[in-house]
Amino acid sequence: MANHKSALKRIRQNEKRALHNKYYAKTMRNAVRKFRALTDKDEAVKAFPGMQKMLDKLAKTHIIHKNKAANLKSSLALHMNKLG
Repeated sequence: MANHKSALKRIRQNEKRALHNKYYAKTMRNAVRKFRALTDKDEAVKAFPGMQKMLDKLAKTHIIHKNKAANLKSSLALHMNKLG
């Protein structure tokens, strides 16, 4: 167990931030799953800017790596363009 007040506070902060990051990462994964399940091109075109915005925000706040965001955006764009 921690011996200093600052160490106890650091533990509390880390737990809180981990929970926050886990929530947004899971929300992002679910949104990507829903986007990949789309079969209508018009729906995908409407949803794509929102997906890009979400991925960019998560990369900016270091919840996901910037390259992961770029790879996801690229693969989702490919998926959207393949829809007929």
